[in-house]
Amino acid sequence: MKTYKIACIPGDGIGKEVVPAGQTVLQALAATQNKFKFDFHAFDWGGDYYRQHGVMMPADGLDALRPMDAILFGSAGDPHIPDHITLWGLRLKICQGFDQYANVRPTRILPGIDSPLKRCSADDLNWVIVRENSEGEYAGVGGRVHQGHPIEVATDMSILTRAGVERIMRFAFKLAQSRPRKLLTVVTKSNAQRHAMVMWDEIAVQISQEFPDVTWDKELVDACTARMVNRPATLDTLVATNLHADVLSDLAAALAGSLGIAPTGNIDPERRYPSMFEPIHGSAFDIMGLGLANPVGTFWSCVMMLEHLGLVQEAAQLMQAIETVTADVRLHTRDLGGQANTAQVTDAVCQLLRGEQRRAA
Repeated sequence: MKTYKIACIPGDGIGKEVVPAGQTVLQALAATQNKFKFDFHAFDWGGDYYRQHGVMMPADGLDALRPMDAILFGSAGDPHIPDHITLWGLRLKICQGFDQYANVRPTRILPGIDSPLKRCSADDLNWVIVRENSEGEYAGVGGRVHQGHPIEVATDMSILTRAGVERIMRFAFKLAQSRPRKLLTVVTKSNAQRHAMVMWDEIAVQISQEFPDVTWDKELVDACTARMVNRPATLDTLVATNLHADVLSDLAAALAGSLGIAPTGNIDPERRYPSMFEPIHGSAFDIMGLGLANPVGTFWSCVMMLEHLGLVQEAAQLMQAIETVTADVRLHTRDLGGQANTAQVTDAVCQLLRGEQRRAA
């Protein structure tokens, strides 16, 4: 029997509730067969760890994660710690340390969930956003001088490299090629950012020649936001820089019904290091400890993790259970306008995985 070693990092806020829920669902899935099992390794890194040790994770934390097959992450963010410390000290340290350069965020309207867009059907909104995850606006290059004085200066420099852009473009074109519509939109801002983003556009043209069966177009990021709202059916796969895709993917999740249902994978496509999977919602301290968090985003992230591990059939089984649950409005959490809690949604998914969906049918 194959054993998959999964690092579990709940992080902050509701991450401490949804990651255990994800573990429960994965255990229920593994119990349905005798082909594999999960060996979960817990890491208590995050805001509480920072208060005790002055860092979000230990200096040798990447070494502890390196032997893992995958990482299940909750959220990073604490109202009592500056955001740049929580983000750069934990999530980005892992993403950049393991060169997880492809951030993949699928978005679609799940059964039973209404989109805030009028006249939008499930077929109209079925996207995958590919986010460059290692450089761009989040390269971490910059600094501050003359702090506290009228002449204070702060800089953040966006860095795009030919190698970085080529690999994310090639990844996005391959992903678009694998989807039924074979359609890619390259998001840019080369009308205003006239050096790095112009190179981004040029490399897109070059890489597109390797994929003659992929239809692609280019869209300015501001126009893309309007297109996502007004013409969602014209989009399928999108690729954008670190900041642009960060913003667009939150918009996409909101248009699909809630940030609480949206997953993401921080992928090392070359599989040199473990990839990390997480819901895109934040730490949501306002509902922490109340049992109100929507675990669907974590469950869908687990689907992506299973696919990455090669467990395609099991991933489909879990996704079917998720969709069955979202189709039942009685199991909608507060972010979806319902009254269900985290435990009820988790129990319902586990029951379906154990075979109760056959009796219900």
